[in-house]
Amino acid sequence: MNYGKTILLFMLVIGCYTSVCGQQKTQVLPADLDQYIEKVLTTFEVPGMALAVVKDGKIVLAEGYGVRKMGTHTPVDAHTLFPIASNSKAFTATALTLLKEEGKLVWDKPVVEYLPWFSLSDPLVTRELSVRDLLVHRSGIAPYAGDLLQFPPSTYTRRELVERLKYLPLSTSFRSTYAYDNVLYLVVAELIKAVSGEEWEDFVKERIFSKVGMTATLSRFSLFQKQQNAATSHAPVGGKVQPLEHFFEQGLGDISNPAGGIVSNVSDMARWLLTQLDSGRVAGGKRLFSPASAENLWRGVTPMPVYKVPEWIAPAQSDFNSYALGFRTYTYRNRKAVAHGGKLDGFVSQLVFFPDLDFGMVVLTNQECSNACYAVINHIVDHVMGVEPFDWIAGYRKQEDRKFANINKQEQEAVVERNEKSEPSLALANYAGKYRDAWYGGISIVQEQGKLIMRFEHSPQLVGEMEHWQYDTFIVRWYNKELRADAYVIFSLDHDGSIERVKMKAVSPITDVSYDFHDLNIFPIRSR
Repeated sequence: MNYGKTILLFMLVIGCYTSVCGQQKTQVLPADLDQYIEKVLTTFEVPGMALAVVKDGKIVLAEGYGVRKMGTHTPVDAHTLFPIASNSKAFTATALTLLKEEGKLVWDKPVVEYLPWFSLSDPLVTRELSVRDLLVHRSGIAPYAGDLLQFPPSTYTRRELVERLKYLPLSTSFRSTYAYDNVLYLVVAELIKAVSGEEWEDFVKERIFSKVGMTATLSRFSLFQKQQNAATSHAPVGGKVQPLEHFFEQGLGDISNPAGGIVSNVSDMARWLLTQLDSGRVAGGKRLFSPASAENLWRGVTPMPVYKVPEWIAPAQSDFNSYALGFRTYTYRNRKAVAHGGKLDGFVSQLVFFPDLDFGMVVLTNQECSNACYAVINHIVDHVMGVEPFDWIAGYRKQEDRKFANINKQEQEAVVERNEKSEPSLALANYAGKYRDAWYGGISIVQEQGKLIMRFEHSPQLVGEMEHWQYDTFIVRWYNKELRADAYVIFSLDHDGSIERVKMKAVSPITDVSYDFHDLNIFPIRSR
């Protein structure tokens, strides 16, 4: 390779970008944007952020702010990699779209016509669940149910996890209620493999990333740890924002790539936005998918709740909210927005575009603070729409403070309600034993040096010491404190004093919803 020519070509491209796009940048973006973002980073304790803005078919901005890891001086730039988490879902939906355009599948055909072995716990739903249903969160599965086999990573393969869906009970009737899930996006990956003969990771890399020009984007989360220009995850642990040093053990495995495992940067994500806003057209005028398919991807299918927002962020009030195919759609200041968010331990991503304005942006951060993203997004959108400026930083800071105040209140109420004088009904040794949940699998409790230790047999990170809380309830304190997922372990006794069943639930409301301990129905394994 002639590196001199390569550098010269790069400088020419950059010069062209500056001369052609510089004027548009000043028109599209608020004049104080750099200072504004620095204030956001400070106000919300976010070490680093990357931002891309596109307008009228051009990349107006792709830049980094702050640092990749707190305590260092290594800056975030336009090529710094971040997990985009659930923004991966739009790529999975697009993969199905490509297969649909090739005539290899039909949106409203039952999944079992493509995967005869597929089964849910309800035979009727198994028979009727369509390809479209896999993407739109209306199957009847409880919100985030089954995530415990994905977060933290388990020993199951993707196929094994999907096969276990038949043990996961449905919580609502079919197609009646919006309930966000990740597990059905893993079914999509199995469907893509059955129809195309390719693994999901290879399909999206070859058929989407390479066509769009997303050359740095990773379809395998496991490759993230090896990258040089990569952001570090940060989150509040014990009330203090800090790097999550165990992120790669606890964060995600490749099993969940179709639901949330893509890693990208704002340079590549800007090209993805351009493709979406141009209804599937990529560089050179070729098409990734048709305009009709773009409309299908953005069209709401499952109504989502519309919540009343507090007065301190009143302009953010939407009058409708609906889930489409890997995206959600809502209104912002009476204009249709197509968007999605993503959260993974220590990272948040937010993507939004407005088709009628030919405008969109993506924000990637290395701290678990969605409100910081919204403060940036709404500031820029307001400028593009030409509306009166609003103090989004103050509004979302208040929102953040209220959130943590509510969390602290709930945690304190639990402590007040505790009966510290109560004692367990049984000797500690009688709580030890082998247990099983039909969906998850085996769980063991052993007594070691006078203490009970709980181990989730398929989740290496879920090992911890159990302390008595009250009556026949214990709290398991996971050895890895960065999980922030300590849980109540509640034993129910039979008439003879033996353990009949065990339920669990997270101790703190700050625990990520993907730790769906509450969905477990645990029974002791009786010796014969």
